[in-house]
Amino acid sequence: MAGNTGMEQLIPIVNKLQDAFTQLGVHMQLDLPQIAVVGGQSAGKSSVLENFVGRDFLPRGSGIVTRRPLILQLIYHPHEYGEFLHKKGDRYTNFDEIRKEIEADTDRITGNNKGISNLPINLRVYSPNVLNLTLIDLPGLTKVPVGDQPQDIEQQIRNMIMTYISKDSCLILAVSPANSDLANSDALKLSKDADPDGLRTIGVITKLDLMDEGTDARDVLENKLLPLRRGYVGVVNRSQKDIDGKKDIKAAMAAERKFFLAHPAYRHVADRMGTPYLQRVLNQQLTNHIRETLPSLRDKLQKQLLAMEKEVEQYKHFRPDDPSIKTKAMLQMIQQLQNDFERAIEGSGSAAINTNELSGGAKINRLFHERFPYEIVRMEFDEKELRREIAFAIRNIHGIRVGLFTPDMAFDAIVKGQIARLKEPSLKCVDLVVQELTNVVRACTLKMSRYPRLQEETERIITTHIREREQICKESILLMNECELAYMNTNHEDFIGFANAQQTSETSSKSGRKLGNQVIRKGYMSISNLGFMKGGSRDYWFVLTSESLSWFKDEEERDKKYMLMLDGLKIKDIEQGFMSRRHVFALYNPDQRNVYKDYKELQLGVETQDDMDSWKASFLRAGVYPEKVSDSANGEEGGPHNGRKGSSEGSTSMDPQLERQVETIRNLVDSYMKIVTKTTRDLVPKSLMHLMINNTKEFINGELLAHLYASGDQSSMMEESPEEARKREEMLRMYHACKEALKIIGDVSMATVTTPMPPPVKDDWLSTGQDSPKIGQSGPPSPGGSMRKPISANVSRAPPPVPGGGRPAPAIPTRPTPAPPTRQGNAGGLPPPLIPSRR
Repeated sequence: MAGNTGMEQLIPIVNKLQDAFTQLGVHMQLDLPQIAVVGGQSAGKSSVLENFVGRDFLPRGSGIVTRRPLILQLIYHPHEYGEFLHKKGDRYTNFDEIRKEIEADTDRITGNNKGISNLPINLRVYSPNVLNLTLIDLPGLTKVPVGDQPQDIEQQIRNMIMTYISKDSCLILAVSPANSDLANSDALKLSKDADPDGLRTIGVITKLDLMDEGTDARDVLENKLLPLRRGYVGVVNRSQKDIDGKKDIKAAMAAERKFFLAHPAYRHVADRMGTPYLQRVLNQQLTNHIRETLPSLRDKLQKQLLAMEKEVEQYKHFRPDDPSIKTKAMLQMIQQLQNDFERAIEGSGSAAINTNELSGGAKINRLFHERFPYEIVRMEFDEKELRREIAFAIRNIHGIRVGLFTPDMAFDAIVKGQIARLKEPSLKCVDLVVQELTNVVRACTLKMSRYPRLQEETERIITTHIREREQICKESILLMNECELAYMNTNHEDFIGFANAQQTSETSSKSGRKLGNQVIRKGYMSISNLGFMKGGSRDYWFVLTSESLSWFKDEEERDKKYMLMLDGLKIKDIEQGFMSRRHVFALYNPDQRNVYKDYKELQLGVETQDDMDSWKASFLRAGVYPEKVSDSANGEEGGPHNGRKGSSEGSTSMDPQLERQVETIRNLVDSYMKIVTKTTRDLVPKSLMHLMINNTKEFINGELLAHLYASGDQSSMMEESPEEARKREEMLRMYHACKEALKIIGDVSMATVTTPMPPPVKDDWLSTGQDSPKIGQSGPPSPGGSMRKPISANVSRAPPPVPGGGRPAPAIPTRPTPAPPTRQGNAGGLPPPLIPSRR
């Protein structure tokens, strides 16, 4: 049986591609072009498939028989046999054995309780009586569960069918019996859901010989009634009596041909009816589809191949048992670790750079210049507590005497207390840098995962070294703090001295914000304490200057929502809620005045901890400082006595002389602490860089390899993990499968001819099918022409067949004399009902 010469050669490409992937055990999500056979139970799907093969081989029985998808590859071959993919090499020449194997393999996967499975059965049938086609037989829909079937059997089958026919690369062969209501066809409804535009659906009408006497399906087969974009093809299958009687399929196909030639309603389209014509139509449509799919298939394979190139490169010449290769691999990995650590700390413009979050050197830089300064400022600017301590220090130093001069001993006592408090943020900075360095080392050693013991030992050695340097760093920072405590250098060039302390008392409070009204930072934040209806759930574009905080609808900065002046505001952290994914901080007024409308505080939310730290550092530059929660309590308690008297003694004294002394000491402390904090902010990062980061870098470059050699047996250290061995084999198999598939596609000549897509038709009848007529019954006219009457009323249009084997009346050239009505959607690009060459 000849197919479409030249075009058929595209279809074996699909079979070769499937074999290239399946035989290698590779699972790849490639939507290969296929034809799925869909239909209700007893619609004739099995008979259509068996007519393709020309042999009986599908299971038969009552209820749901097809419980797993059957991928049927029909291949033209001089000899006839079947072959299952799960039994490669076993040839089945007896098709009864094929049926038994399908039943047995189905039971192996789904059991005996009529369950279903998505795992397909792959069957290849070689025969001289088939065209090259790839089909998928899917279970038919059943409405009511029977026996041990689950209650949701209909939904299970529907979901399984949709997983196949929903793919854009799948053609749908919708099989419907002619003796039922076509508008309620399960096959057409499923096809409509998966293919709303009808681009992939081909209709098949079965059981034409079982229609009521006096009716026919001519208008449906001519695509006038209930039209599909690709039209319909009619077939006549064997009856159950013929099947039970072992009627030969060849004889059945001959009887089918005789039926179409003899029937007055179908004789004029007999050359476009029947199983052989359906085979050619499907082959043409599938070939067109493969032609359209191959370019995108090639692109997808090339992308997968390129993605695997780098990983496969290291596997190509790998031999696990070669000691020289192990030594070379170890040296290469240590060198790679050195380069990765260097790039992670110093930064690089490589393609492997992290684009999702700060890491390595960038995160350490943020710790040095944003997080560390913020921690210092949060401890330093504690105004009420500081003034309270100064007042008590001055009065305790004077003792019982009345003090006439400001004592410098009070300055020393207060400054030493402030300097000692710098230890905590400095040591915390060390801890954070150690944590980030450890993360960098862990990330760099991930590339050694092929050798778990090498990875574990390398990470242990470097981490141990970092912990040793951590202790040295902390001792150095504590020593630096003790040096600051040992001697107060009041002759420092930046120190204001006693003479200028009183003069600067009025301007010191404003010294924090002398930037002018320049923009400090812009970015998106949300206002967390606003209700949902007031816009609290959305992000706004915030602009922070040295004097105000404004927010807009978006970054175009056209629709300004509000501008908040920063004078007198403080900043504090808000505890993160249990279900909250945002990090929140708040601006508030220490005097309990409203900050924004009726709100005492403005809670601002950001996505990450890094964003929050960066915003806090920006607010510090704008002069908005943090204040401890306990400040208000300290201010109210004042001293060891409760009540208003203690409060006045601790914070604001009624004695003008004491107030002046407190203000003077306060200015001196502020001046000197600026010198100390400036030095600390400068020296702590430098100490960390010298004693830890650079030292660790030098250790990795110079001493790591020696420590590894001294730690144990190198051969055992370079043992490959079983997971990595499996990964290597899988990667190589996938790589070769992709190359083989690309080679197969590359052998295809694209200089082929394709048929055009039929124009759209009006197929809204599928959504309102309850009112549509049955085939052969009268109903509303279709868009393509009037609904024809039953065949009994059209006898005059064509003479009846001559009984008894006489030749039929030669009336074909004269029916009907007028040209057929012009309409869209004539049977998938097939010739019109009247063929000019037959006149």
